[in-house]
This record gives sequence, C-alpha cells and structure tokens, in this order.
Amino acid sequence: MTRRAALPGVSRRQFLIAGTALGGGLLVGCSSPSAANRLGSKADFPPVNGEVALNGWVKIAPDGKVTVAVPRSEMGQGVMTSLPMLLVEELDARWEDVTVEQAPVAKIYANTALLINVIPFGIDDDSWMARVARSTVQRVGYALSLQVTGGSSSIRDAWEPLRLAGATARAMLIQAAAQKWQVQATECTADNGWVVHGATGRKLAFADLAQAASELDVPHDVPFKDPAQYKLIGKPVKRLDIPSKTNGSAQFGIDTRREGMLYATIAQPPVFGATVKSFDATAASKLRGVVKVMQIRDGVVVVANSWWRAKQALAQVQISYNPTDHDHLSSADIRKQFESELKDRSGFGFVNKGDAKEALEHADKVIESTYWAPYLAHAAMEPINCVAQVQGKKVEVWASTQSPSLAKWKAAQMADTDMDQVTLHVPLLGGGFGRRLEIDMVEQAVEVATGLDGKPVKLLWTREEDMQHDMYRPAALSHFKAAVNAEGRVTAWSNKLVAQSIGYDSLKRLLPWAAADTPDKNQIEGAFDIPYDFESISVRQVRPKVPIPVGSWRSVGHSYNAFFTESFVDELAHATKQDPYQYRRSLLDKHSRHRIVLDTAAEKAGWGQPLPAGVARGIALHESFGSICCEVAEVSIVEGAIKVHRVVCAIDCGIVVNPDTVEAQMQSSIVFGLSAALFGEITLAEGRVEQTSFPSYDVLHLAQMPKIETHIVRNTHAPGGVGEPGTPPIAPAVANAIFALSGKRIRSLPIKLA
Repeated sequence: MTRRAALPGVSRRQFLIAGTALGGGLLVGCSSPSAANRLGSKADFPPVNGEVALNGWVKIAPDGKVTVAVPRSEMGQGVMTSLPMLLVEELDARWEDVTVEQAPVAKIYANTALLINVIPFGIDDDSWMARVARSTVQRVGYALSLQVTGGSSSIRDAWEPLRLAGATARAMLIQAAAQKWQVQATECTADNGWVVHGATGRKLAFADLAQAASELDVPHDVPFKDPAQYKLIGKPVKRLDIPSKTNGSAQFGIDTRREGMLYATIAQPPVFGATVKSFDATAASKLRGVVKVMQIRDGVVVVANSWWRAKQALAQVQISYNPTDHDHLSSADIRKQFESELKDRSGFGFVNKGDAKEALEHADKVIESTYWAPYLAHAAMEPINCVAQVQGKKVEVWASTQSPSLAKWKAAQMADTDMDQVTLHVPLLGGGFGRRLEIDMVEQAVEVATGLDGKPVKLLWTREEDMQHDMYRPAALSHFKAAVNAEGRVTAWSNKLVAQSIGYDSLKRLLPWAAADTPDKNQIEGAFDIPYDFESISVRQVRPKVPIPVGSWRSVGHSYNAFFTESFVDELAHATKQDPYQYRRSLLDKHSRHRIVLDTAAEKAGWGQPLPAGVARGIALHESFGSICCEVAEVSIVEGAIKVHRVVCAIDCGIVVNPDTVEAQMQSSIVFGLSAALFGEITLAEGRVEQTSFPSYDVLHLAQMPKIETHIVRNTHAPGGVGEPGTPPIAPAVANAIFALSGKRIRSLPIKLA
C-alpha cells in the first residue's frame, strides 16, 4: 500500500502542533483564518436546481427556500436548528423558508473552537496568555481542517462565521436591490425575506435578488445586528429535525440502503491487543447467503446477502487468537496497579500554587480521601455501523460520524486513493457521546469493501461487539489531602490523579508516530481548574499503561473529576462544620459567574427549606466546556434503593441561542450522568469485558426518571457549550445528598449502598 500524507495538506510539523494542543500545550506558528476564508464560496456549497449560493454557507432557491450548510453532525443535540438560527438571524430571512443540508468536507467548515477545550485556562481567565492561547488553538483547528463535532463546541465555533455569512449575504442582497432601484443601500433594509426601500415602500424578495447579489464583490467589515434586534437568537425555536424523527422518515446511518448491498458483521479478539491466529470457515461458508469470510486487521468478517445470515454464519466460524501478556487481566488487577502507581509515582505537577506540601506538613489537621471511578461504555442506541463501496480508485462512504474530515481521510488511506476520490455522506447519528469521534468503523468497512469487486457493503456490529470493543471512558483513582488550620480554615488542597490519557490513546490509534508521552489536560480537566480559592493548591497527574483502549466520553475528564472534587469539597464543608452551599459560596469571591450560578441553583431548589422525611439534598458546582453548571439533587433511599426525586439545574452558557435546546441538553446530560452514577461500570475478567448488553450495563429506566428543572442564567458573555456541562455535577450532587441523608460518604462509582 502506498504511504500517503498523514492528513490532507498537513505537514508533520503542523500535526505535531495540534498534538501538543491535545496534550495541553501552548500553540504558536499557525496563520489566522481571515473572514474571507471562513465565508468560502459557491464551490464549497454547490448550488443545484436553480439555487444561488451567496457564500459557502447559504443558498437561495427560485421558490425562496433558504438552505443553510450545517458542518456538524446531528446526534440529538439540535445543531440542525441552532446553527441555522445564527445565519438566518443576520440574513433576516423567514424561518419558515429555511432548510438545512449537511455540509461537505471543506476547510471553511473546520471546527476552530474544538481545541479550546485542551488549553489549561478557566472560563473567566482573561489574561493575555489565555487570550493568546485561545486564538492560537483556533488557528490550529483551521489549519488542520478539523471538521469534527465534539467538546460542546458547535455554537462556540459557529458564532462568528455563521453570523458573518448571514450578515454578508444580507448586505449583498440589499446592494443588489439598491442598484436595481438606483438608490443608496443605506436607504434599504432586509426584513423577513424581503429587501425594502424605506422611502417608497418598494420591496423585492430575496429569491428575485439572489442572482444579481451573487455577482457582486463580497463586502468587508459588515456589521452584525444589535442584540436588541434579535428575532431568533435567544428565543425558543422548534427543532427542524424533530418531524422526520417522529414520523419515521429520518435516515440514520443504520438505515442506509444501496442497490445490490451486501451485509457484514465482525468478530474482534475478545482480549484487547490480541490478534487472530487462525480461523476455520468451512461450516460457515456452506450456509445460505454467505458470500465471503475474510480476515481484516481487526478480526474476522462474514459477508452475506442479509445481516442476519452473516451473523448466523459468523457463529459457525472457529477462531483462535494469539496469546497476550494480559489474557488474565481483571478489574481487581487494574485497581491494584492504580493504587500502586498512586503510591509510588510522583507524577506530573499540573498545578502548583503556593506550597501545599509545606502547609500539609505543618497543618493542625489533615483531611484525606481516595475516590474511584470505573471504565464506562458509550452504549449509544445505534450500534456501530458503516456502509462503504470501493470501485477502482473511487470510494463512497455512509457513516454516522462525529469526525467527517478524519473519516474521509481514513477511507482514502484504506483504499489507497486520494481524498478527492472519496465521497462521504453523514446521516443522522443515533447517539454519539464521543464514540463516533473514532473512525474504526470506516476503516473496517472500507477494508471489507475493497475485497468485494465494487459492491456496497454495510458493516454492522452486534450490540455485544459494540459493548465489548468500545473506546471506554477511563477509570480513575484520585487521592486528596487538605490542610486545616487551628481556626478550622482549609489552607491547602492537594490532589493526585491516576488515569489513562485519552489524548495519547487517540493519537496512538490515529497516527502512532505522533503519540507522545506528554501531560494531558483531558485527563486532569475539572481537577486542575477548580474555581475555589485556597491559599495553596497542588494537582498532579499519573498516567498508567493499561491495555484497555480509552477515548472521549460525554464530558471527558470532567465526568470523573467533578465527582472527585465536588465530593471532597463536600467533605471539607462537613469537616469544618459548614453548610455545603454556604461553604462553596465562601470560596468564590474571585469567581462571580460561578457564585451567581451556585446561588441560582440553591435558591430555585429551596436550599435550607424543609423536605419530606427521608429526603435530603446534595449540591455540586462545576465548570466545563466554557459553561458553569450547578445541580441540586433531592434523594431518598427506598427499600435499599436510591431514588432521585428532583434535580434543579442552573447553567451559565453565555449568550443563549435556543433556550429549548439548552433545556433539552441539560435533561439529556443529567440522565446520561445519572445512569452512569447509579449503574455504569465496565469490568474485566480473564482479559475480557464482562458486560455484553443493556441488561448487564443498565441505564436509567423511565420509572426512575427524576423531575428536572433547568434555570438559564442569562448574560452577554461569549457562548459556552451545553451538550456536556450538565453531566459532571450530577454524580457528586447525588452522592452528597446520600451523605446528608445517611451519613455514608460515597467515594466510589457506581453508587452502592451496601
């Protein structure tokens, strides 16, 4: 196979810059994308059937329909509505005329905000270094053409370019009308799909002006609307994708059908790192409908004329695997390894403020605790799948992916062709949660398709395969020490964390030569950047070597660090005989936004007010992905089982685009986090994952669903993320409520009372 470039148009130096970003380093050396770069052209968003493209983001049809390019994958988070709202607001089109189209893979659609998540600066850090770092990583994201959906970054990235695209198109339409009427453009305005001449009342529809407008020079320095004039942004807008999802016409990846399509399923080695030694397909090959049994890099695949026949035949294939050094690895072994490394390794000092070691040595009292969080699966409702067709040097792929640019690159690599020979379709995603940032399904499907003489093939994993060959949320062990002086005040905070590096593992899968053993902000996020004001803070990270593959999971490192830090803060409150809410509040003098969110959640939850007998409240505050979230959980224990009755959530996500989406995302992320807190756990025995499907990897049932109240803290700060920030606080809020109720401190997930 011909060795091709690491990424299209990307040098080794450029990729290493981005690799440094994934490790949390400061980035320099990439040029900034200009406004014109982000606007693109009609070549980026080709018009069809008489449409006219005004830039790379918007097309206008003869019937007045306005089509907006959406470069992010829709996996239930509402980007098919919230992103068009930004453009349409500035364009001043009629919302009823709007339709959306999945953007192709192109540089203008790069997610320039994604890498902001990897720099070690808090939401309210406006220092020159923080500003430079944010600007630089955005340039890197653009330079690498990272067209990726993740990190709660869709609105944060789109806020500027989509509004600019709408405002620029509006200015061009107004200029075209002014020339037609032979008046000054300043005499005209856009309103609801029309350009209006104020003095005479004349008006022309956008559709009648689009062609003339597209022939004009693109204007520069176009002003944005005054927020006071917003008609859409900040208002509840019904989602455009809901009708098709409710009437069954929506097309997810698993729904893809092609003429003459074959079906494939795969058996991968049950022990991580193992390889196929041999296989006997004699019996399977005789079964009806079986087309081919083949070995690929990741395992053994059966191809048949139906998926069920492929699955039945695969069960008849006799496969043996080469032994590995961890064939007998268990969860107990991993926990023991983590404990040993916590004790014996000093780790990398991610934060060192003051002298925590000195304070602890001379403290009147030292409080210490150790916390544990297990591996977790993504368990999306749509199992892993991909459709691929390879005809000569041309490749066509249908993949429910969060990483279109990487999927297209990998498809070209596997078929030994160029990226411009690859056509990628991105259907709706039946859940992503970070799992579909990975592109293993594309790699496998294209590899299978290369051996099928041009026929399309749908690769579909079983649920068991999906559960047992995930890129899991890392397990983590966290040890805390706090120094308390004679007055009962905490003077030092020390935290050492043991967890695998997601950045390292991801790069190792994608480009092994680029994976470096450097500090990883993803592992330590939510631990190094706590908002509480202690005199001395020490946070260190230890990265163990474990064969279990890990990857991004909804809220990434925040998902376990919030549980650790907010539980230990609660311990300190009780140890110093203070109310948990008031104690947190006393530590936030330098963080007014956090304090407002904390106050809002406490007030709306009725903190301090009486509850029914047997019910208690717990509180947790956490910042992640540019947003601040506080949750209060009301919990009881009924017949030995935990019952969460009510969750009150306050969120500061900066400027709000669609409040309905924010509320839905808070509900979704709370349910996701609560399922993990109460049930989620991936365990190993004999080197193999023990869980196989939802009965053994349970999620919250309908009858267990708490009442959720969401309160949005409105302000004019830059937009933050909302897809993930609701997940981190729920586990500590529930655990802290259990302590308030029973006096039992929960230091390990999932929560177990016995």
